[in-house]
Amino acid sequence: MKKNLNLILSGIIVIVAGCVYGGHPSYLMPLLLDYQVEALELKNMLRALMGIYLGIGVFWLFGAYRSTFWYAATLSNVLFMGGISFGRIVSTFFDGVSIPFTPALVLELLFFAWGWYNLKKYPEYLSD
Repeated sequence: MKKNLNLILSGIIVIVAGCVYGGHPSYLMPLLLDYQVEALELKNMLRALMGIYLGIGVFWLFGAYRSTFWYAATLSNVLFMGGISFGRIVSTFFDGVSIPFTPALVLELLFFAWGWYNLKKYPEYLSD
């Protein structure tokens, strides 16, 4: 169960984040981020992002409960968390510090490190 907690927690968080981004962007984005979403293309992009988040979050939950998928789910978690935190770090350097997203960056870095640690700690799940 310990090796699955990373996948379970990050899966739930990413599913919730996806629902926030795409569930009702015209209402939620102004409420949470003081950002107006009026253009059809932006709504479409946010809902597509929601679909990505839902899909990957479900895959991580699936990997937590099916040991044959654990390695692939954990590897994708590490790549996702590493990639998204890298993007936020680049944005911090070029755009400045985002107060609302700094806690997200910290969590993403923690999940990245935790997933990397799990990959090293449980080599018996390594896929060939």
